[in-house]
Amino acid sequence: MRNTARKTLALAVGIVATLAAFSGQAIAAPPPPDSGNLTPMVVGGTQAAKGEFPWMVRLSMGCGGAMLTDQLVLTAAHCVTRTGNNTSITATYGVTDLQDTSKITRTSTYVHRSPTYDTATGGDWALIKLASPIAGAALLPIATTATYNTGVFTVAGWGVTSENGSSSRYLLKANVDFIDDTTCKNAAPYYANLKPAAEICAGNLAQGGVDTCQGDSGGPMFRRDNNGAWIQVGIVSHGNGCARPNNPGVYAEVSTFATAIKQAAADLGGTPQPPGKVFENLTDVSIPDAGAAVFSNVTVSGVAGNAPSTLKVGVDIKHAYSGDLVIDLVAPDGSTYRVKSSSNSSTPNVVTTYTVNASSEVANGTWRLKVQDVYSQDTGYVDSWRLTF
Repeated sequence: MRNTARKTLALAVGIVATLAAFSGQAIAAPPPPDSGNLTPMVVGGTQAAKGEFPWMVRLSMGCGGAMLTDQLVLTAAHCVTRTGNNTSITATYGVTDLQDTSKITRTSTYVHRSPTYDTATGGDWALIKLASPIAGAALLPIATTATYNTGVFTVAGWGVTSENGSSSRYLLKANVDFIDDTTCKNAAPYYANLKPAAEICAGNLAQGGVDTCQGDSGGPMFRRDNNGAWIQVGIVSHGNGCARPNNPGVYAEVSTFATAIKQAAADLGGTPQPPGKVFENLTDVSIPDAGAAVFSNVTVSGVAGNAPSTLKVGVDIKHAYSGDLVIDLVAPDGSTYRVKSSSNSSTPNVVTTYTVNASSEVANGTWRLKVQDVYSQDTGYVDSWRLTF
């Protein structure tokens, strides 16, 4: 998993130049890497569940990204050419399978590329503004301090599954270990010019086998914060090959550039929302045809006071005829909030986020998603759902 600069830097000079041109990256090609231990297999990845990382975005130039606001995608500077108007990029959101017909797409209108990317300061980040917001989009907040720049991180993307291999149709995920700056700089000659204040290294240093690769550039590296919520600490940037022993991945250090990212977002009219706690259920629940209502539970804990007036209810329901479905959110005290009524819509599936004013409800407790098929002939199942406080 990874792309252009991230793994463009890992390839021979001619391939580097080709991929760099593809992504608009302006970066000098490094010396060819050693020909030793390549990983001729999936680069330590496993398939992500639908809704597991709902803020993930696939970009049409072959990069990844994450939703920072409902209209801004955070990606890598090397994935774009410059700051300015740009209507050539398509962002795909809301799916793990890129062939899933429920995917949501938006075209770009503007790109902001980090002005320090090509300087000694570094800063491999960029923002892509979409033509219109994605209502109810799941967001991935960014780290504003170095507190979370250690430990075990998670990476995800649709990049190639082996060095110089084919891109993945499905979103893949993997865990990578933090590698301190000194160890990273000494790992191989390639890393001698690491920018400690601007970059984080991660991977399985001794054995390799787990890494991002071509096509994953710009995607997030993330972990849980002290409240159990996902937070982005890195952006897939570059590395020497894919998953080679003693050749870790290098990621832009988000906390270093958090102030600049937030200011750029504000200038583009998309101030990032504060992070929220997410509680989700990924277990499938079958919906009988014209039968009794079914329930899927989520237990909320550690949230002080009442639920917000803008409680986000994200649902992913697979069903051949969405108009058959009636969907309710049931609070811990049994209060019911109708989020979808039946209709004549023949569109398949319900993949969206509803906003519920649940400010009169105590946040902690067991919330239930109630789903009922009220017409005959079609069936389906609840794939996943989540509450964001």
